[in-house]
Amino acid sequence: MTQLTEITDYMQQALAKDNTGHSVDHINRVVALADKILIHEPSANQFIVRAAALLHDVYDDKLFNTETEALAAKKDLMTFLQAIQVSPGSITEIIQIIDNMSWSKSIEGHAEPLDINGQIVQDADRLEAMGAIAITRAITYGAVKKRVLYDPSIAPRTAKNKAEYRSDDSTTINHFYEKLLLIKDRLNTETARQIATSRQQFMLDFLEQFKSEWHLLK
Repeated sequence: MTQLTEITDYMQQALAKDNTGHSVDHINRVVALADKILIHEPSANQFIVRAAALLHDVYDDKLFNTETEALAAKKDLMTFLQAIQVSPGSITEIIQIIDNMSWSKSIEGHAEPLDINGQIVQDADRLEAMGAIAITRAITYGAVKKRVLYDPSIAPRTAKNKAEYRSDDSTTINHFYEKLLLIKDRLNTETARQIATSRQQFMLDFLEQFKSEWHLLK
């Protein structure tokens, strides 16, 4: 069994019960997108990219009830990677990518720069937040968090820190303006920017249609 196979098994067990839109199917699509980008980035390390793509949500704190639980999941992951004999240098690279690729980390300006490996994983994950599936994921996550779907009287926010970004006092539709529509201009690779074009337009078309139908109720 290869290390990537073992890492895949670990991810599948860790995320098997996720109901927030960060489940195994999401991870599989991120890996597939990373593979598309890898074709055009020959200097990247394929193992590091695929491992980080597979594991990037395993200890994401928004999927846990407490920060303590998330930190324990991170420790468990590092122990697992050591057990399957991933080199210390590779473990450091994988964890550095996961710890610095998130949108919320970039808001606060605390994210460390990502090399090409991290840029590919970040692009793949952000592309998953654009397009048709992204719309369903946003609605699913909003429902799980009991967010209001839409309220025209609540304006989109400009979050200044992670706490503001993660708070539930906005709406699911506002999330498009607070993050999803902003992604296109913050991608790292040309391949990702090309993929993003049609996904961006699909979200814009959806929002126009959604609002036209919503306001028929007035």
